[in-house]
Amino acid sequence: MANTAPVGRIAPASKPGTGNTPHFDPVALHGEAINACAMATYYTRKGNHAGAARKSAQALSALRRLAVLAQGGAA
Repeated sequence: MANTAPVGRIAPASKPGTGNTPHFDPVALHGEAINACAMATYYTRKGNHAGAARKSAQALSALRRLAVLAQGGAA
């Protein structure tokens, strides 16, 4: 029984070497910033100000990485 596949939804295995390394895809960074801003707005409306602050910081981080790409650097 131990060799059977689990029933239900399971997350796919992560790719090796892609732990917490930042990605520098401009489209992905733009989407990340938009999503984080939308979630910050949602959290603010619900009264979760700590969550809104966390998502705002995430959005600013994505925008900073996008600005680095726009300047031609990837560091």
